[in-house]
Amino acid sequence: MLPTSSSTKARSGSHVARPNTFLPQYLRKIVKWQQMDIEYTFWQMLLLCTSPKVVYQHTKYHKQTKNQWARDDPAFVVICSLLLAISTIAYCAAYDHSAGHAAFVVISVLLFHFFITGALVAAFFWFVTNNYLREVVPDSHVVEQRVEWLYAFDVHCNSFFPMFALLYVLHYFLSPLLVAHGFVPVLLSNLLFMAAISYYHYLNFLGYDVLPFLERTTFFLYPIGVAIVLSPILILSGFNPSRYFMNMYFSRLL
Repeated sequence: MLPTSSSTKARSGSHVARPNTFLPQYLRKIVKWQQMDIEYTFWQMLLLCTSPKVVYQHTKYHKQTKNQWARDDPAFVVICSLLLAISTIAYCAAYDHSAGHAAFVVISVLLFHFFITGALVAAFFWFVTNNYLREVVPDSHVVEQRVEWLYAFDVHCNSFFPMFALLYVLHYFLSPLLVAHGFVPVLLSNLLFMAAISYYHYLNFLGYDVLPFLERTTFFLYPIGVAIVLSPILILSGFNPSRYFMNMYFSRLL
């Protein structure tokens, strides 16, 4: 009995210690690009825009092999940050007026549009899923499962990339039209933002719906209905989201 008890405690101790050591290991890999799977990351990014369900099928395989839902490779975050920085530099080259202000814009976009917003969104959904959407299991012998915060951040990153492709890349090429005055720019700008926001929340739904211990995950689809209802109102009121957000950073458009 003693060896069995000892081994059980050892396994239990290693299980408890794992969440405390995983994040530092994850952060250390950011400065070791040789350990990142760049090719797999670009494959995921492509599928998120074309067949997102396939990405979350692979998330199930990752859980089976690594015993965790979250990625253990920071390559997606690193590449997404680099692409966001490049796109922001392109905007600054086209619309900014000074190098110092351009540097401020790049840093603020990376911090507030991606990392801080992503951390807050992940924290909110992590709290909601663990406290309100977990399936109640009457059998007390079943191991309790919870959503990992890092997985919630992964879901945000996955959902952010197609929105980045629409609102940072495609928007850049259409920006001369979208920031103009008139009904057509207002219409196109609102439709583009509605599509990006709706797809972002659809991918959120897929990310949490794949977790077998969650229920009522249609909660993540509700913001799509809000976006669809608000878009005609904003169009009729003449609100142009492209001009609004571009004027936040580039005074040349005022």
